[in-house]
Amino acid sequence: MADVAVIGAQWGDEGKGKIVDWLSARADVVVRFQGGHNAGHTLVIDGKTYKLSLLPSGVVRKGCVGVIGSGVVVDPFALLAEIERVRAQGVEITPKNLMIAENASLILPIHQELDQMRETSNDGVKIGTTKRGIGPTYEDKTGRRALRLVDLADPKTLPAKIDNLLGHHNALRRGLGGADVDAEALLKTLLEIAPKATAFARPVWRELDRARKEGKRILFEGAQGVLLDVDHGTYPYVTSSNTVAGQAATGSGLGPRAIGYVLGIVKAYTTRVGEGPFPTELDDETGRRLGERGREFGTVTGRQRRCGWFDAALVRQSLKIAGVDGIALTKLDVLDGMKELKVCVGYRIGGEDFDYLPASAGDQAAAEPVYETMKGWAGSTEKARSWAELPAEAVKYVRRIEELIETPVALVSTSPERDDVILMRDPFQD
Repeated sequence: MADVAVIGAQWGDEGKGKIVDWLSARADVVVRFQGGHNAGHTLVIDGKTYKLSLLPSGVVRKGCVGVIGSGVVVDPFALLAEIERVRAQGVEITPKNLMIAENASLILPIHQELDQMRETSNDGVKIGTTKRGIGPTYEDKTGRRALRLVDLADPKTLPAKIDNLLGHHNALRRGLGGADVDAEALLKTLLEIAPKATAFARPVWRELDRARKEGKRILFEGAQGVLLDVDHGTYPYVTSSNTVAGQAATGSGLGPRAIGYVLGIVKAYTTRVGEGPFPTELDDETGRRLGERGREFGTVTGRQRRCGWFDAALVRQSLKIAGVDGIALTKLDVLDGMKELKVCVGYRIGGEDFDYLPASAGDQAAAEPVYETMKGWAGSTEKARSWAELPAEAVKYVRRIEELIETPVALVSTSPERDDVILMRDPFQD
């Protein structure tokens, strides 16, 4: 029996929410290990829709414990608001079924303000962030000045830590034309929410070690996707954390041997939100059709996603970097009725052919996709739960993708509903 890490293998928005929920039905613990409330996922359970940003998917299931690891940056205000919203839908959330790493770094209002100042400034590169303070918080964490959840439990030392943090932030704000932060007001706000937020604080590493020794099934839930990884993504148009499977060990407090199987979530076409290179992007009627049929709007921001053909070269690259054992192919039904499909198998840059996307931003922007054309299918794949229910050309498409990305398909998702899945290999039993 393997503990499973689930990560996105493209630029995020691959449909991780449904797959994580499908797996969490058989998990005892679900762990978020990186990112923040900039990552959204939608779950549809028995006709009821849950939109989660920071909470692990497992919290909506009875008997399952949700864990927010130290690799996650936590906005305590957004967290408490999300807890109340989910509670209003009839889900019980208490310190018994939700625990947060006491050493998790906190996103504060000043981080969101700095994010907004930078994105609206006329200077520097516009990344197209969600403006939720994720990047500035990771900067403070790396700079060893961030406030952590455990700090809220110590009112005596909190003022000095706030002063240390503001010594950095006020200098940045002045440079961007902003006013200094009122330290007393910030302290008062934090002390008001401290009891509610710290009620969930735990030494998560210890709790997870205990769960593992007891033979509990642990599911590690990633956010964003490999192509947004701060080291391996299309830099600088990336997120501020590592999104690869290795981060599941670091961001949870368990060692790498705890991860028995890595499942990469891959959409049957490609989407991206925000700025950055996108070799297979379709700025035409086909691209608009993919966006409309796939309902390609962000769960958190509502922003329309850019759409394009499936990029096998880029997915193969991300799967190898992340150490993926098998993939879950999602949104195959969005391609129903298309007469012709194209798959990117490489790139041409400055007259030279590449079977991967180079790290240079200039090369990435200049990359021209090399396509392989495949026949589409007239029938429907929607709600299929076996290979026999798929049109022959759809099966060929899946098998060809499998060959090109050099990774087996473990399951195929054929609708937003949780049980509409074709299972070839159970990650928990691998």
